[in-house]
Amino acid sequence: MTQESRVQNPESRPSVRKVDHNFENLGVWNHASKLAVDVCVAWEESNNFPLKDQIRRSTISISSNIAEGTERATDRDFSRFLDITKRSCSELRTQLQLHKEISRKLSCEPFEGTDRMISETKEISKMLGGLSKHLNVPRS
Repeated sequence: MTQESRVQNPESRPSVRKVDHNFENLGVWNHASKLAVDVCVAWEESNNFPLKDQIRRSTISISSNIAEGTERATDRDFSRFLDITKRSCSELRTQLQLHKEISRKLSCEPFEGTDRMISETKEISKMLGGLSKHLNVPRS
């Protein structure tokens, strides 16, 4: 196939956006945004907890990366942002688990809802994987 025919036939380009994505309509973005609000509210009272800033950044990056990915020109780029988002979700889950362990060692209670938040990160990761599969972008 010549370069000219590829330009004339957009179907031949594998990276063309097949589906228009509005992040506000994505269940995974809504889930991630709710988690971000819950995490920020739970940690608001703590000024001295060592992981507070990292936890806040991780949780906010999840919904932010989903939103940014939907604005990309191709499904391949969107899929790449979903992969980045899934890693941020794992980072948050790790930090929440560390928070539980640090709290236990310090003989204090972890923040309310920590176990639920950890479960939410697992659910969001599954949702991200499902959305990525839905895009049907071949891995390079």
